[in-house]
Amino acid sequence: MSVKTKIVVLHMKKLIFAGIAALLGILLILLLFLTLRNRESSGGESVPTLYVPGVYTSSVMIDQTAIDVQVAVDENHINSISLINLDESVETMYPLIKPTLEELSQQIITKQSVDDITYSKNNQYTSMLLLSAVTDALKKASP
Repeated sequence: MSVKTKIVVLHMKKLIFAGIAALLGILLILLLFLTLRNRESSGGESVPTLYVPGVYTSSVMIDQTAIDVQVAVDENHINSISLINLDESVETMYPLIKPTLEELSQQIITKQSVDDITYSKNNQYTSMLLLSAVTDALKKASP
């Protein structure tokens, strides 16, 4: 019986490089898989922006005097609503303007919408006038 002995010579340097290349390849595949998985999960949950951030105004004519209703918004929220250029004579002649806007702005900021806003019958026309001005300002803010 003759046995032929085979001698295998392994070069240690080549083995080390091959092992490192294999580990780097596996690591690259794992990172690629995790990146694609995160994109798929976050892509479905994205919230569209409701407004272009900024301060928007809409004018209301009362007794031939322009009063500006100013609405400040960020991407998804209505932050504040206020009156600009309110003349003392108009405020004296129409004392319900400021309190009406304060009531409306509290409701709008709480609900983050101009829908389903309630107001009393005592100041319904003032409320409707101011609410339409706020709606116009929010239309300017929409993308």
